[in-house]
Amino acid sequence: MAFDTLSSDFYALESTLSEQEKNYLADLRAWLESDIKPIVNDHWNRAEFPAGLVKGMAEHGVAGFAWEETRAFENSAVFRGWLAVELARIDASVCTYIGVQNGLAMGAIAECGSSEQRAEWLPRMARGEVVGAFGLTEPLSGSDSAQGLRTTATREGDEWVLNGEKRWIGNATFSDIVVIWAKDTEDGQVKGFIVPTSTPGYTATKIENKQSLRIVQNADIVLDNVRVPHPLKLENANSFKDTAKVLRATRADVAWTAVGIAIGAYEAAVAYAGERVQFGKEIGGHQLVQDLLVKSLGNITASLAMCTRVSEMSDAGTLRDDHSALAKAYCTARMRETVSWCREVLGGNGIVTDYDVARFFADAEAIYSYEGTREMNTLIVGRSITGKAAFV
Repeated sequence: MAFDTLSSDFYALESTLSEQEKNYLADLRAWLESDIKPIVNDHWNRAEFPAGLVKGMAEHGVAGFAWEETRAFENSAVFRGWLAVELARIDASVCTYIGVQNGLAMGAIAECGSSEQRAEWLPRMARGEVVGAFGLTEPLSGSDSAQGLRTTATREGDEWVLNGEKRWIGNATFSDIVVIWAKDTEDGQVKGFIVPTSTPGYTATKIENKQSLRIVQNADIVLDNVRVPHPLKLENANSFKDTAKVLRATRADVAWTAVGIAIGAYEAAVAYAGERVQFGKEIGGHQLVQDLLVKSLGNITASLAMCTRVSEMSDAGTLRDDHSALAKAYCTARMRETVSWCREVLGGNGIVTDYDVARFFADAEAIYSYEGTREMNTLIVGRSITGKAAFV
């Protein structure tokens, strides 16, 4: 089949980037194709994190593009969205690792830390010397984190004492620090803390038996009288509104990630359609297969356009929570449709990881749910439309 799988960017939206941005993405794409793509299915099947990934990502300068302390060159939010696409079209877990390190952990310090905290931690994290995690979700608190957070922080002199549990915390089994969000027992406000994972009372246990994002090392965290020096409290993280500033940006990133996953599945399906022969010809020449591919490309194209506009608004300083929420809800829903159609193209081969689509199909379920479920993001947008909060 003559169709070029890279034309998944059907309207050439990447062409709006600067030459430096495009050249960086091309170099990254070549490395991901040569060094990462050949190993991801094996690591996904074994639920193991590739040992050299942290070093490789650091060597390619993937983290830190958003902040002046760590950016390799001037770049746009649209470029950073395409960065997520390149990672996710190879593997959602690889993209999620960077999303946690770069968007959530570094993002929390960049958005809520003091200038001293930024200077101390961001460069080290960008170089891969320090791996971070982000501890917000709890066993009994997910969508209601703004009100239902149960982890507590109590000030005792020059220290804070943290107690509670966290769940689904990516990177936490091997991270050096975790940004923990806890409710101050004095004023009831949610505050953020940089917690070294070597601190006494901190334990992280890998969550087993996952059927999605199997490469990501999610953990259950227990905080048992964990003492954190006051200088490790994020200076500007003093309410959940500050937490929301971090999530506003990362929800937009997840929308881009969803597009990357859809592209990965779509490109695999197009390649398969050009090789698989049934009824005497390649299945890409059959009408029903073409219909599945066209619907998939339509979803990808619409989602890319939405993500591009959201990132342009981020660069302009006009991005709101409801803008990010709509992008996350819409793009992950379209991703879910797309990976299903791509699995359908492969028939029975669509349920084994040998052809990649099964991995994208399974991983899409986690992306659909994390960083705010479709329902919660829908309610954020619904409140914006009507002026009425429908949250329970």
